[in-house]
Amino acid sequence: MKKMSVKTVVAIGIGAALFFVLGRLVSIPTPVPNTYVSLQYAILAVFAGLFGPVAGLVIGLVGHALVDFTSYGPWWSWIIASGVFGLLTGLFLGKLDLESGEFGKKQIILFNVSQLIAHVICWGVVAPILDIAIYNEPVEKLFAQGLTAGIVNAITTGVVGTILLVAYAKTRTKKGSLNKD
Repeated sequence: MKKMSVKTVVAIGIGAALFFVLGRLVSIPTPVPNTYVSLQYAILAVFAGLFGPVAGLVIGLVGHALVDFTSYGPWWSWIIASGVFGLLTGLFLGKLDLESGEFGKKQIILFNVSQLIAHVICWGVVAPILDIAIYNEPVEKLFAQGLTAGIVNAITTGVVGTILLVAYAKTRTKKGSLNKD
């Protein structure tokens, strides 16, 4: 098994802390009960893209667990779905070389298609199935919550995540841009 770098471990701590802070302080309620517009998924997608699927998984699990433990108690199905979102986006975005300084139209499209697929899987499949299996929740409620969460999270991740990744790419030195004198 490959050991995690110190950089990745630190990123997990920072990512989970940011997920927690945004989840507790910047959640905007939707008309669907217990469903919020959540900016923390943009941060999760960015960290998963930069540090990989394992970091994304742990950030999603720890960050969401902290949000739940400090509010109404753990809702394990959605905690797990957040971890799966981090894992999937880390796997999907591994194809992007975010350190190269390149984040143009092609990368923006790949990022947004990837995060959209991950949100559909997590909020349309993982969370509702686990809600049924763990909590015996009513199906109609689950899919209304999942659909709403998936849509609003995909929009916020798309907008905020894209802005953050474009800004990050501008801080990187592009390949071939330095010449030896």
